[in-house]
Amino acid sequence: MNAVMKNSDLPSNAQWHSRRLAATPRGVGVMSDFFIHHARNAELWDIEGRRFIDFAGGIAVLNTGHCHPKIQAAIAAQLQRFTHSCYQVVPYTEYVALAERIIAITPIAGPKKAAFFSTGAEAIENAVKIARASTGRGGVIAFGGAFHGRSLFAVSLTGKVQPYKAGFGPFPPEIYHVPFPSQGVALADCQRAMEQLFKCDIEPSRVAAIVFEPVQGEGGFNVIQKEAVQWLRALCDQHGIVLIADEVQTGFARTGKMFAMEHFGVAPDLMTMAKSMAGGTTLSAVVGKSAIMDAPAPGGLGGTYAGNPLAIAAALAVLDIMQEEHLVERANVLGTRLRERLSRLQRNNKTIADVRGLGAMIACEFVNPETAAPDAELTKRVQQAALKKGLLLLSCGVYGNVLRFLFPLTVEDSVFDEALRILDEVLGA
Repeated sequence: MNAVMKNSDLPSNAQWHSRRLAATPRGVGVMSDFFIHHARNAELWDIEGRRFIDFAGGIAVLNTGHCHPKIQAAIAAQLQRFTHSCYQVVPYTEYVALAERIIAITPIAGPKKAAFFSTGAEAIENAVKIARASTGRGGVIAFGGAFHGRSLFAVSLTGKVQPYKAGFGPFPPEIYHVPFPSQGVALADCQRAMEQLFKCDIEPSRVAAIVFEPVQGEGGFNVIQKEAVQWLRALCDQHGIVLIADEVQTGFARTGKMFAMEHFGVAPDLMTMAKSMAGGTTLSAVVGKSAIMDAPAPGGLGGTYAGNPLAIAAALAVLDIMQEEHLVERANVLGTRLRERLSRLQRNNKTIADVRGLGAMIACEFVNPETAAPDAELTKRVQQAALKKGLLLLSCGVYGNVLRFLFPLTVEDSVFDEALRILDEVLGA
């Protein structure tokens, strides 16, 4: 698709930016000072005709790229039939068909069921509701650096104060945090913190669920230790706690497996998923053991827009694309190429302290080379330098000093190589 040239009679990015500031609240933070006009796969064009390579993917939503033709066709076909009935009022067969397909690929043993919602935060909150209904308990344990959403309960689970929690308290009770056992945090330290929690704050018999991300997204692409997942599984089994894996960002081939939990050799009781599940349309899910999923009474789960027909159609197309285009394998190929390039740059750039991730969920961390302190300002400069050359990147991390790479897994080799050359120019400088 060719870039649309800027019509001088149309408002510019600067004019729209001014209108945005006047019409929308500052609490909705916006990274870019330009406005998208159209997009295709891993590229987008703004309203002035400038082209960008999209390595942000709408925050991990576009594993199948912008405007995949099969997703467009699926949505168009559904649009001709009906757009809404509310599944709880008049159900539709596609909801059940998608549940069956998701159940078949979810790495949880035994009988399973799935329920659909609209956002990742909504999925997390419903997973906790299901766990509480199943156990009759109230406590929930999450981890430092976690991100589980922006709704009040989900942000209470989130382990990052700025900008998500500051000014929004008080938060719901009986939510607790312990250190996340990843790079730089020993499993023994996490275990001691959990033991201290059980001794000083809440007994395990009152804990309904432990919630964790296999790879922390907003927290900095921190990969949980395999031994830690196995310990959490054993701990939950010992105390009758529901183990919830938040795969909202890690799911649908991003980590080189369909779901990140496949890397760790144990299964959760419940999983949440969203983002790349439906190719840019609003859909999320909770999937888990049937006995736990059936705990809420009829009417306890759902939502007016939960499992929207257009999003369901898109999700069914996404599953076809994942299989037909071998995107799990593609994630590993692209992730390896990116990791190798970043590691090579790291050898000559002492500000790059770490390159980490699973599959195509890769990030690099920046520090002051003299003090080893996290360097958020440098991270912003790298991000802006890449953007000036046409490469869109996102930062993350508790200290804001990590760049994450969330390119579509369908990206053409030529576009991917172009992005790597930009990284060479920016990080090499």
